[in-house]
Amino acid sequence: MKQILAIAWKDALVRFSSRTELLFFIILPIVFTFIIGGGFGGSTNQDERARLLIVDNAHSALSQQLIDALDKSGSVRPDILAQAEAETEFNANRAPALLTIPAKFDQSGVAQGLSIDLRTKPNNLNTPIVERGVSMAVSTISVASSAAQLSVNEAERIKPFANAADRRAYFDHALTQAQTAVGSGQGSTSTSGAEITRTATAPYRYNPAAQGSAGQLVTWVFIPLLGIGSMFAYERQSGTLRRLFVMPVSKAQLLLGTIGGQFFISLVQMTLLIGFGILVMGLNWGNDLAGLAVMMIATGLCGAAMGTMLGAFVKSASQANGLSIMLGMVMALLGGCWYPQEIIPEGVRTVLQIIPTTWAMRGLSDLAARGLGLGAILPSAAVLIGFAIVFFGVGIARFRYE
Repeated sequence: MKQILAIAWKDALVRFSSRTELLFFIILPIVFTFIIGGGFGGSTNQDERARLLIVDNAHSALSQQLIDALDKSGSVRPDILAQAEAETEFNANRAPALLTIPAKFDQSGVAQGLSIDLRTKPNNLNTPIVERGVSMAVSTISVASSAAQLSVNEAERIKPFANAADRRAYFDHALTQAQTAVGSGQGSTSTSGAEITRTATAPYRYNPAAQGSAGQLVTWVFIPLLGIGSMFAYERQSGTLRRLFVMPVSKAQLLLGTIGGQFFISLVQMTLLIGFGILVMGLNWGNDLAGLAVMMIATGLCGAAMGTMLGAFVKSASQANGLSIMLGMVMALLGGCWYPQEIIPEGVRTVLQIIPTTWAMRGLSDLAARGLGLGAILPSAAVLIGFAIVFFGVGIARFRYE
């Protein structure tokens, strides 16, 4: 144990021998977290959903059902305005989208395939979020409307309605019941070729403070952990790695000392950044301390394992430094550390699950943005541990002294 602690202490002294290391350890992460997270006020109750301008020309039960579905989607904030006011707001770039519900948006109109008009700003980051929210709400209404129409047809077959008013009232009642059934359902429902998937998890509401805090934590912790590879490469290149084994130090002790020391430093760094998020940005990182601890450990182990594997393949410390920064930034970008992955297509998100930062961000966002706990983040943590086992296995198997 003394040898392991001595190696960890030696590496820590070398790493922090220059004061500039503090710039990358805590100063820059805090600055970027603050800027990307939008500054102070992360704990306010301000509605941070994407604003959606709505012109309701129908004023029907069905149009109200659509507006209610949009409001419950968790991703958009409906703002119902008159046509002229909505056009003014949209042209002034005060909202990413304008939805116009036509006058005949009712039972007969939907049955005939009536479409609604959605105008969007292509250069607005919230546009994909709004498009997905509207698509899901319309699909939900379509499913409920189809079910209600079937109910009306069956009721009419058994006993014809006395008049159109009775038929419309029956449809409205059936639509409400169908809407409730669809909204509480789980699984997949198909309509008009579109598939809607609903889960019991909390809806995603973009929180810039949580996104900035979790994203910068993953970014600035992964890069130095990948730098473990440069530490091995430097000592191998300078010959000190071979000389270490003249001392009573085994391969296991060397690896545990170097990797364990950097892993412990990463936990300290994560704790400082989380503390900044709680105290300065008002984030609820402490909602589930057990879940937070599991995600911190899983993230740190995965980053350290990847750095160990990198050190087994690089030839020089300079090469390792360049690769660690490049890989860290690329994985942060693709893993959603700098933007919410929810804004990109589902197919691309599926491919990006091969990147460890995707799972780190998913678990940390579940804690900071969605308020979930240990049970919700266990799958993400398990995947990160799986990555760590593979990376450690490859890195240790290919470990070289010179």
